[in-house]
Amino acid sequence: MILIRSPINISLSRKLLYSSLIFILGVILGLFSKMLETPQSISLPYFLEIFDLRNFFSRMGVWIFLAVVISMYSKSPIRSALNVFLFFAGMVGSYFLYTVLVAGFFPKSYMMIWIVMTVISPFLAFVCWYAKGKGIIAISISTIIFMFISRQTFAFGFWYFDIMNILEFLLWIATIFVLYQSPKQIIKVLSIGLLLFFLTAQTNLFWGML
Repeated sequence: MILIRSPINISLSRKLLYSSLIFILGVILGLFSKMLETPQSISLPYFLEIFDLRNFFSRMGVWIFLAVVISMYSKSPIRSALNVFLFFAGMVGSYFLYTVLVAGFFPKSYMMIWIVMTVISPFLAFVCWYAKGKGIIAISISTIIFMFISRQTFAFGFWYFDIMNILEFLLWIATIFVLYQSPKQIIKVLSIGLLLFFLTAQTNLFWGML
């Protein structure tokens, strides 16, 4: 059996604390992102308005990044799966409860997309946890993560290459630090990840549709 990464055991009280905080974070961010979409419910200072937070939180990049961070810094693959599920459950639950109870409408098709994402998130998180390990499997997982983040950050075509959102570009840079383990490892991840990005930039992957 190939040992990619070893789990770290922590006390039950710390497990409950960390998972509860992650769930609460999801609830807060879900409410915040929905309130940003409802201009009359929240007024942002000008210096925050220029960052276009409404568009930023409505895209997939920030949620992929947060899920990757939660999964990779959890203490085991099982904890990773649980924590990411709780995060998405809190975020999606608070977002759509606010939508239905406060905003007064029921976006069924959009809601189903996020419910499916929440259901599959533990399986993806379980795999992502191993990106912080050693060997070719860990590098391969990191490469795929980096490719997906790059797809959310850049628009690439035959005659153009653009940064889609400055905040997502900052997340792209932060992702490099999150994935970093050694100079040799990160060079492989960046090189292969960017190659995959350019090769798939014109394909309609699920992540690119949201």
